[in-house]
Parts: sequence; C-alpha cells; structure tokens
Amino acid sequence: MERGSGFSFMKYGTAASLAMVLLAYWLRPPGESRLDDRLDTVLSSLLRAESKVGINNARPRVAIGLGGCVDILVDGVRLLNKIGLPPTDQPLHHDYIENADQLAQSFAYFFVPGAAAERFVMNNTLFSQLVETSRELPGNRWSIGGNAPVMAGRMAAEGCDVLLGGSFSPDFADVLSQHITVAGNVVDEPDIHLILEYPSGATWGQYTARRANRYIVHSDDHNPYLASLEDFEDKLQDFHPDLLVMGGLQMMDSFPFRQGERENLLSRLGNLLSSSSPRTGVHFEMASFVDEGLMGDLLHLVLPHADSLGMNEQELPNLLSLLRGSNVTVLSDPNPRVATVLDQMRELYRLVNQRYRDANEDSGVDANAASAKGRPLSRLHVHTLAFQAMIVTRGSQWKNTMSAVAKASLTANRHVCGSPDIDPSKARLIMDESFSVSRQEGSQRIPLEETRPVSCWDEDDYEICVAPNLVCTDVYQTAGGGDNISAAGLVLQI
Repeated sequence: MERGSGFSFMKYGTAASLAMVLLAYWLRPPGESRLDDRLDTVLSSLLRAESKVGINNARPRVAIGLGGCVDILVDGVRLLNKIGLPPTDQPLHHDYIENADQLAQSFAYFFVPGAAAERFVMNNTLFSQLVETSRELPGNRWSIGGNAPVMAGRMAAEGCDVLLGGSFSPDFADVLSQHITVAGNVVDEPDIHLILEYPSGATWGQYTARRANRYIVHSDDHNPYLASLEDFEDKLQDFHPDLLVMGGLQMMDSFPFRQGERENLLSRLGNLLSSSSPRTGVHFEMASFVDEGLMGDLLHLVLPHADSLGMNEQELPNLLSLLRGSNVTVLSDPNPRVATVLDQMRELYRLVNQRYRDANEDSGVDANAASAKGRPLSRLHVHTLAFQAMIVTRGSQWKNTMSAVAKASLTANRHVCGSPDIDPSKARLIMDESFSVSRQEGSQRIPLEETRPVSCWDEDDYEICVAPNLVCTDVYQTAGGGDNISAAGLVLQI
C-alpha cells in the first residue's frame, strides 16, 4: 500500500514515467517493431491526460467503509501443492467452501479462465491449515487488505484526507498513512484473507491459467457484522466528507447469519447512506457476490443510496443479471470486447435509474424533487484487463472524466507492476486498434489514436469515456487492483 503524500507521488511518479519513455526510446535496438513506438506514444499521452487536472490545495475529505483485514499473498499453486491437494478432475462452482475437495474444484473453475473470485471457508480446520502453511511458504508477503483500507491508502496517497471505518489491531493502524483516521474497534486478532495469486500461463496439473489473477479465501469473524459501523457513523457527523465510499460487503456473502440479522445490518447501513448530504457523492464498490439473498438485500437496501458504482468485468454482468430478474452469473467472459461492456453498462445505467424513478413514482414523489428517495445513478466505472470505461451523467457533480479514466488506466499498471513509475518494457496493449461502440449492427467504430488514447463521446444524457490499459507483463500483485483503480478514478472527480 502506498503511504505518504499523494502530491509527491503524482509529481515524481509522472516525471519518472516520462523519463522512462524517453530512455526506452533511445536505448531501443534498431529494428524494434512499431508496436513499441505505439506503446510509448500511448503512455506519454495517458500521462499528459492524467496531469491535465489535479487536486487543489485543499485536500478532499473522503470517508471509506467498512472493514479490513491482513492479506497473506502466496503463489496459489505452490500453496495447494504444499498442503498436498491434487488437481481435481472436476472444476465446479461452490458458493462457499466446506472441504478440501470443494477448494480444489472451485480454484480450478476460476483458474483456467483467469477470473477473480473470493469465497468464504466454513471449515475452520481447513482454513487454519491454509493459513499456517502460507506462513511457512517461501516468498509469502503480508499487507493491509480489505476494500476499504486499500481504497483509503490509494486516496490518501493521491492527496485526500480519509476517515476509514474498520476494526483493526494496533499493528494495523500503525502502518496506515498519517492522512487516514480510523473509526472502529480495536481487535487483538484481525481477520486474515489468503490471496492465492497466479501469473498468466501458470499450470496446476492439467490446467493452465489464461491470464494472471487471484483466488481469495477467508473465514472472517469481524467484517461480516460491520463491526465498525456505529463508530464510523459517529465520527462521520463531524467529518463532513466530499465523498462517501462503501465496499467490503462481500464478507457477508454465504455467511451463516441468524434469521434477519443480515437485513438489520444492511438496513442500518442504508440509513447511514441515506442521511448523507446531497452535496456528498456516494460510491459503492461491487465485489464477487454469489449469495442471491445478499444481492437482493443490496439492491433494495444499499444501492438505491449510491450515485456512483465501480466494478470489474465479472461483477458487471452479475449485477445486470439480478436487475433483469435472473440468477447470479458466477463466471463471465474474463476478456470481454469493448462493445459488449458498453452495451451492458448502458443497460445497467438505464435499469438502475428506472428503478429509482419507479420507486419514487410509487411513493407519489417527483424523482427530480429534493424529497425524492434515494439517488439516481450518475457515474458508472467498469475496469477490465484491457481497458477502462466510464459513464457520467452530463451536468452531474462528477468532473474531469477524461483525466479520471486515464488515471485509472495508469493506476492499473502501477499497482499490478508494484511501481509508481511505468516501464514500457513491462507493459503491452491488448485492446483492439479500433472498437465498436455497441454490438448493434452498423454501430460506429472508434480507432485507438496513440496521441489521444482516451476516447470520449456523448449519448443520451451522459458522456462515455474509454481508455486502453497498459497491461503489466511483470506481475507483482493483482489483489487490490480493482480497489486501487476505482479509488484513483474517483480522486480527480470530487
């Protein structure tokens, strides 16, 4: 996690990246392909787009909840081999993990397409074995984890003052940025998440991963109960945030709550969000959900109070399927085309805002009135391996969309490669040289222009921006990528 001043990060990180572009150009062997020239130009152009706007002297105030953990990052294949778990001959989806066979089946199911997944382990003995083995595995790394702390770290590094809601151990709080204030209980033993990372081309028995990603397992005690909610709510009253971010609710997924317990917790959270000032943006960060009951509760109790949503290429069709009245989508195309994602985003935007209008009409309230319940969706950010895409309602409070999408793209490389300086020799473009804006026949195609790689255009009542990612080829860490990307994109829009 990045710590310290976000101003120095931007100033020196951007300058160093530009220097690397020039150095790579001069030291390149004769006959280097045009692809390298193209990559260098795209990088330089993205850096210019990112630097067009910045944070004013006053640091934005951002409140982020809820929860947190300690991540243990290991090579996933090495861990499974170490505990003697052989590759399964039957990859299967499981909502939660009860035994080693289910772990093998679930890991294999997501490993081959390289899709991110997160599952609750109900078997305490199995989870303890995984944790102890991970501690002994050479090359393991420990870091602050959880959606809220990771987003908080990124936003503090980028120049924000942050109120972070979570229950942490004293050791945990000591390593946070000085610009992060913690609201929550002190715990002796923090929740632990195991991050089973794997690179593109990794093999496990007969299986080969088509892209780098991670499989996460946890057995949390604190996070599912939103243990920091009360303290977070108290401190929020005097904090007066410019932006309120909520994430980490996937810790409730498949958790064995008592009857009505989860609904009560989410109702309290919904009340907190609904009491936010209209001048405060509310962002909800999606995650890997498979519990349809939880997803239904989120749709009714939490999402109506958010005017911004962030998600990846797996979470987008999952949420869209629920809004259509269908079942959870466990696994989707991990490398979707731009046109497919944009069509899904348009439909999601339309459905969420239609629900907002319908809910107010049913209550006899004008959806445009100050007394309207909930918020219309005015910002939607989707991050994939190949590109970033964002929809922002024209005239809304969200600004600098083009620069925000460029920053999100650059942050993807910075995080996954583990360096604020982008090295063109460790990156590649996998987005097509041109893309269609929709799958509808006759739709416009937009070329990827190296000197202006962020494409923006108007439709209906919103603007769409798309930017290519500089995909890291020397992976340091994929876990936390979405949180860093979403947080970076938000920073320039508040």
